[in-house]
Amino acid sequence: MQPHFDEMHDAGGNVRPHYRAFDDWLRNTPDEQIAHKRRQAEISFHRVGITFSVYGEETGNERLIPFDLVPRILPAPEWRMLEAGLRQRVHALNLFLGDVYGEQRILRERRIPPELVLDNSEYRREMQGLRVPGDVYAHISGIDLVRAGDGEYYVLEDNLRVASGVSYMLENRRMMARLIPELFASQQIAPVERYPDALLGILRQAAPANIDNPIAAVLTPGAANSAYFEHAFLAQQMGVELVEGADLFVRDDMVYMRTTRGPQRVHVIYRRVNDDFLDPTVFRPDSLLGVPGLFAAYRAGNVTLANAPGTGVADDKSVYPYVPEMIRFYLSEEPILHNVPTRMLRNPDDLQYALERLDELVVKEVHGAGGYGMLVGPAASRAEIAAFREQIVARPGNYIAQPTLSLSTCPTFVESGLAPRHIDLRPYILSGQRIHVVPGGLTRVALREGSLVVNSSQGGGTKDTWVLEGPE
Repeated sequence: MQPHFDEMHDAGGNVRPHYRAFDDWLRNTPDEQIAHKRRQAEISFHRVGITFSVYGEETGNERLIPFDLVPRILPAPEWRMLEAGLRQRVHALNLFLGDVYGEQRILRERRIPPELVLDNSEYRREMQGLRVPGDVYAHISGIDLVRAGDGEYYVLEDNLRVASGVSYMLENRRMMARLIPELFASQQIAPVERYPDALLGILRQAAPANIDNPIAAVLTPGAANSAYFEHAFLAQQMGVELVEGADLFVRDDMVYMRTTRGPQRVHVIYRRVNDDFLDPTVFRPDSLLGVPGLFAAYRAGNVTLANAPGTGVADDKSVYPYVPEMIRFYLSEEPILHNVPTRMLRNPDDLQYALERLDELVVKEVHGAGGYGMLVGPAASRAEIAAFREQIVARPGNYIAQPTLSLSTCPTFVESGLAPRHIDLRPYILSGQRIHVVPGGLTRVALREGSLVVNSSQGGGTKDTWVLEGPE
């Protein structure tokens, strides 16, 4: 593995220019004062209820997502490059979705193997030929970026189904502005607090035609869902209703919400319910989370679902290696942001290569998420590698393999004090009449020493992400 890139210090150990103001604050603030601020943050997050349920835990307890006081800071020129690359990538992914549910030009020209899309469990034949408002399928996207040891950024994965975590981005910023107001006063840090308004604007833009004052709602699976805090938070911040499937009904191909004042029509649903559970008359008949008739109302053009059903085929890990080709095909441009080199184990040569090097590679399930269903070879035991090998051999088409990147590090408070910990970055992109990239995003940090797994469900924490505006 390459040596890691230190976000705060250069190779000579000097503080990078965009971190100097924070470093001065850190050096001039007594340790006991910093410890007090960290305790304040933890108490505040507990009070607000920013927790995350971990699937599979018998206790069912919710955990506080650890928050770190050291921000991840990006200078303006670096952010401008990232912003352009993110806008380009999300644009191409939306064009791809419109194509595979429409004319399928990219499949006919075999720029992507047709079976990879048409036989994919995330491809929804029910969406074939259905025009969506504004030709936008993924209104809300989260693109995971990592910086490798060479200092270059790579796209690790695309999140188009449910780009979670934005509530932590917003709360992290509120917390930092409260704890260190002097740094916000002395620097131009790009704001993120406008996100709920921007999201509501995107949702209203996506409403069916000729609706003067569209009504939006957030559809949640319910309080047992791991991200329920976020669903409630976003609904509250946008000033719209948080609803469960039982709160909605369909009549004459229109969706209504039950209220104390009687039925109220809903025009746009920001749904945090997976495709399979949206409508028991079309998808899983045993679903109690969805709304019978919802898909018929959607097909009739009387309600917009954001994101559209079937977006998962574009963020599937088996399709991920072809995103650069999508950019070339639809936009006639070269990708600004590069993929991590990826081997598809359904190919015999790639399978053999991976099986010979499992102790060196990261191997992921194509449908896996949240840090589950993956092997980090250098950190795995012989027994874990042997067990994973059996799974790969049994179903090689279910896996991809990538080199183990040495993710960049950022100083992070741990029990022993400040220490480098590996991080990634999830910027959020809103697509409507234009594409809006939220400055910064959610920085996730692997709190265990040496760990490369940053997911909250795997014990990771979060940091505020500062984009410094101005010429620097």
